[in-house]
Amino acid sequence: MKYYLTTPIYYVNAAPHIGHTYTTLAADTIKRLKRMQGYEPVLTTGTDEHGQKVERSAQAMGKSPAEFATVISNEFRSLWDRIGIQYDHFIRTTEARHHETVKWLFNRCLERGYIYKGSYTGQYCVPDETFHNDLKPGDPCPVCGRPTEIVTEENYFFKLSAFTDKLLKFYDENPDFILPEARRNEVLAFVRGGLTDLSVSRTTIQWGIPIEGKHVVYVWFDALTNYLSVAKDKDESLWPADLHLVGKEIARFHAVFWPAFLMAADLPLPKRVFAHGWLLFENDKMSKSRGNIVRTDPIREVMGIEALRYFLFREVVFGQDGTFSYDALVTRYNSELANGLGNLASRTLTMIKQYRDGVIPSASTELSVDHPLAAAARDAIDTASRAFDTFEFSKGLEAIWAMLSEVDRFIVEQAPWKLAKQPEAAQQLSDALYASAETLRIAVALLYPVMPESTANIWSQLGMTSDLATLELAKLAWGQLATGQPIGVIAPVFPRIEANSAIDRMRALEEVETARQAKLFGKEVPAKSEEPASEGTLLPPSPKIDIDDFVKVDIRVGKVLTAERVKGADKLLHLTVDIGEPEPRTIVAGIALSYQPEQMVGRKVAIVANLHPRKLRGIESNGMIVAASLEGAKPVLAGFLEDVPVGARLK
Repeated sequence: MKYYLTTPIYYVNAAPHIGHTYTTLAADTIKRLKRMQGYEPVLTTGTDEHGQKVERSAQAMGKSPAEFATVISNEFRSLWDRIGIQYDHFIRTTEARHHETVKWLFNRCLERGYIYKGSYTGQYCVPDETFHNDLKPGDPCPVCGRPTEIVTEENYFFKLSAFTDKLLKFYDENPDFILPEARRNEVLAFVRGGLTDLSVSRTTIQWGIPIEGKHVVYVWFDALTNYLSVAKDKDESLWPADLHLVGKEIARFHAVFWPAFLMAADLPLPKRVFAHGWLLFENDKMSKSRGNIVRTDPIREVMGIEALRYFLFREVVFGQDGTFSYDALVTRYNSELANGLGNLASRTLTMIKQYRDGVIPSASTELSVDHPLAAAARDAIDTASRAFDTFEFSKGLEAIWAMLSEVDRFIVEQAPWKLAKQPEAAQQLSDALYASAETLRIAVALLYPVMPESTANIWSQLGMTSDLATLELAKLAWGQLATGQPIGVIAPVFPRIEANSAIDRMRALEEVETARQAKLFGKEVPAKSEEPASEGTLLPPSPKIDIDDFVKVDIRVGKVLTAERVKGADKLLHLTVDIGEPEPRTIVAGIALSYQPEQMVGRKVAIVANLHPRKLRGIESNGMIVAASLEGAKPVLAGFLEDVPVGARLK
């Protein structure tokens, strides 16, 4: 059974960075998951190479648009190869096969009366390749804030206005077409507001797909058609696509324009569009203008790509905005990979080698489905499988690490190093080693889509000879590890990393890579100021207090259930938080400038639980959320790297 999934095609007016990598790693993870679920997945990615921005950038470099586009397209393709992306097709919009499909689709829409010729005068944003009918001369672009230009030209227009009711009916009949729910609601609101006809050709630029006279196809009709171009060229049975994976900033184009184009051409619509959130750098959106873009290669060279894969899908709730920082990357790596999974693999396999001559020991009947680790494994398999299937990667990984915590506790309780000194405890020792190895096997199988290289390494060290990539997840169960199986060569998988030196090295390589990429666009990177701009003032320490004063403060672990902005208050969020009481608490927190409401839902936070209630904007707040900041800087929430139960008290 086929499963056709796509990334966006990436625009060649920017070199690849971690935001592009995030989307592409997610697509690669989903592809690997689908193969383990019995599908025959096909992944397409590529580059979007037409448009006025590319034309101008090439001119500035003294290159033809085709030469310039090829250089940047190769940057994307070579990066995907270096980080092990298993794409099946790489499409470039400058390819003849794509041109043929675009013209074919354009003519279908034209023949069916949904494209007509007209003229346009109004504001146009070159960086965003977007017309803005409601702007006046001199107005900035509402998307990027940069100046718009007045454009007057003859265009072909697509009758998008004819599809308002058709699209709303389609969304109603297919509630999972656009996910997550927040993106669906945004799309519904946009369409309900009424659609206006859309320009689909330009006559004032030359770098595009020619259709008639001076007309070239405008960027979105061109770019979106790439998904269909691959299917028509390689295998028409691939269409319709099962999943378009995109960033939330282009959700509207994929969930409104694209299905309207296909409806007009009487073609099947894709089954789902999933729009994930932005990856923020230390709570700010990454952008060229801010100069805070993070590249992938420095992280790959210092930490390895598996560390980044794990961090992104464990740290960020997929679909919501998430924050990246070097410090959080190294901390989570050391805590959960080096000290967690890596340590479990090393000591389990070492004990099997030392106490059972490197052979998986026979287990007694007591290691049945009633064994505590068997129950933990069943829970992990069930929860992780369901979570991954709905792209809730962080939830699935949390379930796997809960199982790993159980086996760590089990090893400490059993103390195999002590049992090895007691001849009468030989079977108990074998049972302990088998149970630990079997839990490790199940964890590795579940983790493969997220960390394919590391898990395949551990799989081999366990002595497994089957291809982990083709394991059927539906058949994964406790007790399948063969006894008498010799283990492989033991080697460290996640060596511990010294944080300061690793972060310094990544930052240094980032500067080198930034300069290299800038030269691709004919730019020089200015030298950094030796004195970085302050992000707030460090306050002097407060007066000392007695321990008796401190213990009066009751700080609890809470989980945010709902979050919304407080009307008329830019800085306030209205939260409901579960801290283990019969009813959730209502808390008003001044964090709205740093966190979007959707970022908060499901997040575990620290709550001061014994403050007197206080009314803010008419809402009674029963507690205070704990955050840190310098004076005048944005707050950053206190959180937890390891799983901790709701209601636990901080001491």
